[in-house]
Amino acid sequence: MLTFLVRRVVSALGTLLLSSVLVFLAVQALPGDVATQVLGRDATPDAVAALRKQMGLDQPAWERYGHWISGALHGDFGTSLVTTKPVGGEVAQYLGNSALIAVVTILFAVTGSLVLGIVAGLYRDRWPDHLISTVSLVGMSVPEFVVATVLVLAFSVTVPVLPAVVLYGPGAGTGQLLPAVWLPAASLAIVMAAYIVRMARTSVIDVMASEYVTTARLKGLSTWRVVTRHALPSALLPTLHVIALNVAWLVGGVAVVENVFNYPGIGKLMLSSVQNRDLPVIQAIALISAVVYVLCNLAADLGSMALNPKLRTRGGRIR
Repeated sequence: MLTFLVRRVVSALGTLLLSSVLVFLAVQALPGDVATQVLGRDATPDAVAALRKQMGLDQPAWERYGHWISGALHGDFGTSLVTTKPVGGEVAQYLGNSALIAVVTILFAVTGSLVLGIVAGLYRDRWPDHLISTVSLVGMSVPEFVVATVLVLAFSVTVPVLPAVVLYGPGAGTGQLLPAVWLPAASLAIVMAAYIVRMARTSVIDVMASEYVTTARLKGLSTWRVVTRHALPSALLPTLHVIALNVAWLVGGVAVVENVFNYPGIGKLMLSSVQNRDLPVIQAIALISAVVYVLCNLAADLGSMALNPKLRTRGGRIR
């Protein structure tokens, strides 16, 4: 158990290190010159050269990477080229706003999709299964910005009960942003839940057809006990990884939805940073996205190991 945990954590740290290298190289490979972008096309060569020296762009790439990753490990991602504010504080402010959407999305998407997937699996080839499968296939086929637009037309235009756009800045409080959270969260939850429903349905069907579930039924256990004590833990194993991947997808998917609703979150900051070529902010957001992705997969692996003892030991030896 401990050996597996240590190996998995070391693997995650190695993935993060490789991700940081790729993020740095990808940002450095972007076309154009940052100093010229900051000073404008009319800047003199001397002014551009002076700014490049001030920003450390005249140093070798490996040296700049060392400075960047060393600062990132201490929470210092540099200074924004646009706002001249510390990147860490700025990203944290936007990230907190996005976390509000993410919490609501995960709460409704995971809970609802697991229930629907289990119902579809238990009622295989009957009308609840057909209805849930059809809706989930539609959810998988429609992009999140289309879902967001439809929800705006429904709940902001036809029945104006929720705001279509956010008029507050990144410094808005939770109470100010809360009314504007529901439509972005619903847009993400619909797309996210579709994949989890399909996986949960397939897992439940496979588990319910297994021999130990048949044995449990022959012993006279009720359907509820068979599902909750035998089928559900096994069905959750493959579903956990799909949930983890979808939670990690939120970091990218939220960028599109936040821009549709003008929501001051990390996705909106990322797109504006790319437009303004604000490299320190882009690097920080990309690295944070990698951290979220790795942590989600690590949590899924540990969750699978907790649900299935066979993944932990075999013959008294740690696997």
